[in-house]
Parts: sequence; C-alpha cells; structure tokens
Amino acid sequence: MIRKLSAELLGTAWLVLGGCGSAVLAAGFPDLGIAFVGVSLAFGLTVLTMAFAIGHISGCHLNPAVTLGLWSAGKVPSSDVLPYIVAQVAGATLGALVIAAIATGKADFNLVQSGFAANGFGEHSPGGYSLQAAMVCEVVLTFFFLMIILGATDERAPAGFAPIAIGLGLTLIHLISIPVTNTSVNPARSTSQAIFVGGWAMEQLWLFWVAPIAGAILAGIVHRWLSAKP
Repeated sequence: MIRKLSAELLGTAWLVLGGCGSAVLAAGFPDLGIAFVGVSLAFGLTVLTMAFAIGHISGCHLNPAVTLGLWSAGKVPSSDVLPYIVAQVAGATLGALVIAAIATGKADFNLVQSGFAANGFGEHSPGGYSLQAAMVCEVVLTFFFLMIILGATDERAPAGFAPIAIGLGLTLIHLISIPVTNTSVNPARSTSQAIFVGGWAMEQLWLFWVAPIAGAILAGIVHRWLSAKP
C-alpha cells in the first residue's frame, strides 16, 4: 500500500505541476503563450504519461473522483478510498507548492491576484458562468471522464491503449470547460490551488468536490449496469 500511495502522491503532483503549471506559467506569456488549448493538452499529457509510468503500481487515479467512481463500479475496495484521497490531495498540494516557488521568482507575480489556476464560478468563472452552469458542467464532464476510464480499462477493451484514451478524454474535457470553471473534474487539483489563493477560492471549493464526485459515482453505477454480462 505504501508504494501505491507514493505513486498516487507523485502522480498527482505531476498532474498539477504539468496542468496548472502550464496555466500559471505559460498560458498568458506574451506572444508565446500556449492559451487554453495548450493548457488542455498539458492536462491530458500529464495523465497519459503518468498512466504509463504508474498505472501498473496504483492504477493511476490521481483524482478523488476517479477513486470514488471506480469504487462505485466495484473496481476499488473501500479500504483503499480514504488513503488514496489523502495521498492525492497531498500530491496536488506538493505540485502547487512547486508552481508557487517558480512563479514567485518573477518580480511582478502576485499569486492571489493571478488566480493561480483556481476553479471558480460566477465572477470567478473565466467566462462568467453561473453556479448552475458550473455544477452541470462538472457533473456531466466528470461522468463522461469516468465512463472513458472504466471502458478503456475494462478487460474486454483493447489492451495497452487506455492511457491514450484517458489522456485525450481529459484534453477534450478541458477544451470544453476551461471557460466555464477553469476545469476541475478533480477535487484534489481544485483543493491544491484554492489553498494558495484562499478567500473566494476556498469559499467556492465545495462545488469542486460535490460535483465531480457526484458525476463519478453516477458513472460507476451506469458502467456497472452497461457492462454486466448476460
């Protein structure tokens, strides 16, 4: 178990460093910025690369919603759920700490005013989307993310391609939802950034736990029904 949890910690740190790091350090860089398309790709690449690196060790969840979705599908024992979530939040916070250490090396960088890639709705949504819109977006997209994960890792799916499908799925999710919430679908990723921003980000953090987890658990239930053998 300690190896599994260590893998989840390191993997989630990589997800935040690669995904949120690209948003904080590279997205808005004058002339050379990668914009939200690049950030979307960065998030997908973190999952794709880490799935190959640690998938055989911990399953490469990197996300409390994924762990709970797999649990609801009967793929993860109850005893693993809380330790995995703790490791994921710790790893995400470690990744955010590294980003903060790099970003604050620029003289005019203000961590709080930058938003630090935190998730939000209303006036803190990149596109000004409401709480209701953010809730629908996060529930539905996390649902489909888990459907991709569960389908791609099923024993009846083509072997060896799951990381590609999952990474591309996360890229697509970000292409859809960065303007709405800055894209969560991952409570650990949301928590790590909110800790550093504080204030509004912590006040709105509840949504980015409730909505992804609801969508993930629903996906686990639906997948179990869809994949039941006659």
